[in-house]
Amino acid sequence: MIRTIVIDDEPLAMKLISGFVEKTSFLELTGSFDSAIAALDYLHEESVDLIFLDIQMPDLSGTAFAKMIGNDTKIIFSTAYEKYALDGFRLQAVDYLLKPFGYEEFLKAADRARTLIELESVQQKVPEDAGEFLFLKSDYKILRINFQDILYIEGLKEYVRVFLTNDAKPIVSLNTLKSLELKLPSSRFMRVHRSFIVNLEYVKTIERSRILFKKVAIPVSEQYKEKFQEFLNRNII
Repeated sequence: MIRTIVIDDEPLAMKLISGFVEKTSFLELTGSFDSAIAALDYLHEESVDLIFLDIQMPDLSGTAFAKMIGNDTKIIFSTAYEKYALDGFRLQAVDYLLKPFGYEEFLKAADRARTLIELESVQQKVPEDAGEFLFLKSDYKILRINFQDILYIEGLKEYVRVFLTNDAKPIVSLNTLKSLELKLPSSRFMRVHRSFIVNLEYVKTIERSRILFKKVAIPVSEQYKEKFQEFLNRNII
């Protein structure tokens, strides 16, 4: 299932597109928002795969919003103004829907997004036996980082901070959390929040849906809670 949200300040358009999402078998509607600002608050806590995004909105336009969220999430723009099409494609949108549009056009765009998401997953997924390290670009250097030295990783829009067990200062890289998640072995690392990946080897204390690393408390969000609980259940006595 592709986790999907709809952002549109027109109530009728938001209702229509949300309805299209709900009737599409491979899409899961996780939220509908009448402003990009409201959606930003949601995305701070939750992760989605696809956004149907209106371009012309008050306070924060769809194009400005797209620049803020990075490249992990696929975007399909929708607008009543054809002149914005070029802006959409410059931002590497999956597709551009010109209002008014019907379900057939919607489905073609959604299916294109599904193809891209599946293709990227296959291409980037690393086998469990691929190695014990990765190379990360940071400050015009390329650094080798051993998996066993990673404590947790924090995502900050287009940047990530990699916290190591033996260094108080994190490594900062122009990268995305999604790209690192696909490079790390899932048997050893788990995404527990839109903004955090943890090394399961160093999960020692859990308190009130938070993982404690020294003085840092990393939240386990609702989206990832079930998977994390499965990990606990396999090892708890």
